[in-house]
Amino acid sequence: MSEDTMMIDELVARARTAQARYEAMGSQTLFDKACQAVAWVLMQPERNRALAEMAVEETGLGNADDKVRKNHNKTLGLMRDIKDVTAFGHIEDDDENGLSIYYRPKGVIAAIVPSTNPLATPVNNTINALKTGNAIILAPSPKGVKPLLALFEHIHPALAKLGLPEDLVQMIPAPPSKPKTERLMQLADIVVVTGSQANVRAGYSSGTPALGVGAGNVVSIIDETADIADAAAKIAASKTFDNATSCSSENAVIAVDAVYDKLVAALAAEGGYCLDAAQTAHLEGIHWHNGKLTSKLMAKDIDVVLAETGFADIAPANTSFLVAPQSDFGPEHPMTGEKMSRFLALHRASDFDDAMGKAVAIQNHMGAGHSLSLHSADDGRARRLAMEARTCRVIVNQAHCFANGGFFNNGMPFSLSMGCGSWGGNSIDENLNWRHFVNKVHVVRTIPERRPSLDEIFGDYWNEYGQ
Repeated sequence: MSEDTMMIDELVARARTAQARYEAMGSQTLFDKACQAVAWVLMQPERNRALAEMAVEETGLGNADDKVRKNHNKTLGLMRDIKDVTAFGHIEDDDENGLSIYYRPKGVIAAIVPSTNPLATPVNNTINALKTGNAIILAPSPKGVKPLLALFEHIHPALAKLGLPEDLVQMIPAPPSKPKTERLMQLADIVVVTGSQANVRAGYSSGTPALGVGAGNVVSIIDETADIADAAAKIAASKTFDNATSCSSENAVIAVDAVYDKLVAALAAEGGYCLDAAQTAHLEGIHWHNGKLTSKLMAKDIDVVLAETGFADIAPANTSFLVAPQSDFGPEHPMTGEKMSRFLALHRASDFDDAMGKAVAIQNHMGAGHSLSLHSADDGRARRLAMEARTCRVIVNQAHCFANGGFFNNGMPFSLSMGCGSWGGNSIDENLNWRHFVNKVHVVRTIPERRPSLDEIFGDYWNEYGQ
């Protein structure tokens, strides 16, 4: 047995001991206090700022101001969602059906977290795990180790104040590695994977039940009924937030002919510099090599993007993101995929049907199941997208990266992990939340027999088609 394997085996063994003790002490009141302790570790303003700055310095991704907002809002929203929720023990009795429902912990959670969100995602996962009586072991990206270690310096003392063992929340010993992560996934009771599709596939093939999320590649449709100025403002705010690290950041916009020129002008007013064909080709050559994203522009501030592309001297002074008009899409066109940078593709459509067809085609290349954005006054078109597109979320008239993972003005659960259903190759089709961290136990009793007659079941069918 290798040293790495022994190290992870010991880690998981300690987590099992801590989880058993936590569950034995278990009450929803205690679990809620543990969640509050961890949430405040990140939300405390001075600490949030210091950790956000460290995360940007270490990963080179995003910007500190937006990470401060993200850490605060995502954590506060999650705490709102789980407040007063009973997620452990006896839940309900259904006397009519003779059933009683109990929730029990999964056990030890292995959570694989990305470099794009090295603080908000692990805290989100940890709160969900503690709410439901689990232990959790986090596997950060190499660049996410330092900010997570700094977070742990405060999480463990906060748990100790409640009489809880520090082994309840652990991370893979630095430096993280593929063998360590693979062993962790094999030994855990459930795996939660947020990040690259390679990691998601590794989670699914680990032999342990896994909750993975699909690739983002958000397409936003702007139809002739939309409030164009409002749509442009929301797209700009979403596209630029945390330098487009979010999987829910707009990557392509499709505008119908009737409002295309008006939208270009509105995006320009919001800081969107519209490129010509030669500039777009130049941008594409910098951001992709052999079809793969490079790191030069990824999640960088706009001044870095403008300097690297050579657009700094020609872009308008208010430029905050780039707009790259496109006439084609597909595997041979890199702009079709996810950008993770401060630019988006812009497509023209003849009408809504054409726009929907193009959006579906783009997401069939990348992003199927994740989410689509619609700016429209026609709610029927949102309903059409729900029934005709291969997507698990249709975000209507909102800044997509804020709304998709839940916000204070919509009903989606706060989360940083978006399940994409069968279309995205995922086992879940909703925002990852506390319900995915519990086992449901049924107590089943006898009730008066309710056996239907054959005529009750087949009568209508027999009358129409015969026996």
